[in-house]
Amino acid sequence: MLKKLLGIAPTPTEDGAFAPSRLALKLATSTKTDYDGGAYLNPYTGGKHRVLVVLTEERNMTMANGKKFSTGNHPVEMALPMLHLQAAGFELDIVTPTGAPAAIEMWAMPKEDAAVTKLFDYCADAIKKPGSLADFAVNSLINDTPHVGVFIPGGHGAMLGLPENKDLGKVLCWAHGKDIRIITLCHGPGTLMSARGSGNFIFDGYKIALFPDSVDKQTPMVGYLPGHMPYELGEKLRKLGLTIVNKKADDTCHIDRNLITGASPMASNNLGRLAAESLLEAVR
Repeated sequence: MLKKLLGIAPTPTEDGAFAPSRLALKLATSTKTDYDGGAYLNPYTGGKHRVLVVLTEERNMTMANGKKFSTGNHPVEMALPMLHLQAAGFELDIVTPTGAPAAIEMWAMPKEDAAVTKLFDYCADAIKKPGSLADFAVNSLINDTPHVGVFIPGGHGAMLGLPENKDLGKVLCWAHGKDIRIITLCHGPGTLMSARGSGNFIFDGYKIALFPDSVDKQTPMVGYLPGHMPYELGEKLRKLGLTIVNKKADDTCHIDRNLITGASPMASNNLGRLAAESLLEAVR
């Protein structure tokens, strides 16, 4: 009762999970974003090159205490990089592991942001009926590929199934071998754990930006999460040989070879511009 009065009690959902508390939403979300408009002096105009957008189709994360967190793809982390990639002239192909509808953290939607609203309206059918990552892994890992990038947004939902997904592992190993840009942020870098080429982790020795474990440990105190994380993502990635360059959940972005990462939702705009500029450089 006291937590409810203080606004720090996680909000129950219809399926028995919990969304963030009222206080957590005030602290961690906004009705508008810092999207800078995505103008590019020399956007790509060839009409050929595309970016594969891999979204999670899973909704609820079971926390260490057994309670479920209602998650999915974070809409800001998803939308702002996509807006930049579109503005730079690239087409987007949206997939989920099986082709099931993508799960979106609607509680984090910036409802007064016209650019984000327009993007979600434009992509509504693709979000409801995406392509299948499994089909892509079977049919589209070709030498003469139109795809110049793979983008995986964050949201805690990125940790559900994707880090163990063999099809995603095949796609990432293929992209890595062809020097295709791999773009991800916040909790999204956890999906890199799927990439084990011939038993070896292909990103061993890379540096990344990532949402800090230390912040995830604090969020239950304000009701953002209904319990502590099932595991420490950063610690797992360090054990695989990755180095995390940031200590705060800020706008840090980092490029290491073909891997482009961002630290938190605050990095979404910067990551989008960095990724778009990197892809423009690659196609030229």
